[in-house]
Amino acid sequence: MGFESLGLLTGTRRGGDWSGPLPEISGLSVDSRDARPGHLFAALPGSRMHGAEFIPYALRMGASAILTDPAGLAQVEGAEGPMAIPVVVSDNPRRTLAIAAARWFGAQPEVMVAVTGTNGKTSVASFTRQIWEDLGERAVNFGTTGVEGAVSAPLKHTTPEPLTLHALLADLAVQGVTHAAMEASSHGLDQHRLDGVRLRAAGFTNITRDHLDYHADAEAYFAAKRGLFDRVLPKGGVAVINVDDPRGPDLVAVARERGQRVIAVGRAEGTELRLIGQRFDATGQDLLFAWAGRSHKARLDLIGGFQAHNALVALGLAIGSGSDPAQAIDALERLRTVRGRMERAATRANGAQVFVDYAHTPDAIATALHALRPHVMGRIVLAFGAGGDRDRGKRPLMGQAAAEGADVVYVTDDNPRSEDPAAIRAEVMAGCLEAVEIGDRAEAILTAVDTLQPGDALLIAGKGHETGQIVGDDVLPFDDIEQASVAVAALDGLGA
Repeated sequence: MGFESLGLLTGTRRGGDWSGPLPEISGLSVDSRDARPGHLFAALPGSRMHGAEFIPYALRMGASAILTDPAGLAQVEGAEGPMAIPVVVSDNPRRTLAIAAARWFGAQPEVMVAVTGTNGKTSVASFTRQIWEDLGERAVNFGTTGVEGAVSAPLKHTTPEPLTLHALLADLAVQGVTHAAMEASSHGLDQHRLDGVRLRAAGFTNITRDHLDYHADAEAYFAAKRGLFDRVLPKGGVAVINVDDPRGPDLVAVARERGQRVIAVGRAEGTELRLIGQRFDATGQDLLFAWAGRSHKARLDLIGGFQAHNALVALGLAIGSGSDPAQAIDALERLRTVRGRMERAATRANGAQVFVDYAHTPDAIATALHALRPHVMGRIVLAFGAGGDRDRGKRPLMGQAAAEGADVVYVTDDNPRSEDPAAIRAEVMAGCLEAVEIGDRAEAILTAVDTLQPGDALLIAGKGHETGQIVGDDVLPFDDIEQASVAVAALDGLGA
């Protein structure tokens, strides 16, 4: 494929001393070990080193052209002298690579939507896919939990890097998938991984403190999320925005300035998709909401008030991407909870219930506890921890949220990674001094389950769908849902 067809001559310039004809490109590589004759090798800036350091190896592997930024060009020319192959120099090589990958792989599912936000992305993407499936579409969602739906596959990242992402989209299209809902992480948006994805609609759930180990501050984190609307979603696309979140109105303004149709989700009068009321019970909730000037009722077998917003954002994405509104509304009552998202994991013989949720930020823990309260007649018991090698500042805030929202708190290990687990627990417990500390997560879960009395509920937070615990460089088998079931079976003598 030629340089122009790949979008490599737009907003870029050529470096080095190459003056001959531009070669045809036979492949794209970001890992120099994958470079082959005819490949364009993308030497991208990184957090620890610049990919330009691997250009000499890529050349030995046969790469026929290089994509990099001015710093990368200066680095390699300073070491090797003028380049003897074409060099495409871009001030934003990640975006240039994403556009090239989209053109290289070509095919995508006909209907694509994306959702961003601190919490709720996985649920919204899954609910959107479930609505489409209910309408008879061949659909998938993908992100934190991998690819789910008509096709199943694991993923290493919530938002894959461009070559993996566009190869996936092309493969889904070849397998007959027509509808796909993807999660848009702040990392993926900041690194332009989604650029080139042909979206019909994009959704926003909420934004609270998270990933400040990566983003400079909260405003930079929001700016990354905003990129879904001010850069990736095209003019004429549909923006489905939770305006009950304080930053929702800011995104509405961005979307309208871009010429996008807005479907606002919220409680305020005049909201396009308005949540009018909720009624909770032990197994779910009843919704009253309005769309297009008409009121509708729906039964959701989902625990947590926040799930109403997630379901309505998913409904907005389905409608905004072309689904029949009446049929999409009818599908709400058949939504199923997402694994590890306020999932009922077990029920004790005395009726006490155990839930597992992915909440791993201060706001997510506060929201989960607040949302669980209307479904529980007795006490809420919480078992949770904080991950290592991540934003340390949120740990005492997580502890504070736990202390304020739960009746009994157990602080345990999450994924300590390379940090000292005891030090992480101490930072969490600085915000909840009356919590009980039990480092071993299985023991903490068993102890918490043992305290449950009739009418109580236990929330095991932090790991959700994960099936491993990261300790040092090892990933040890561990599944909160499985551990909860084992604990209940052991204490209640089930299967004896």
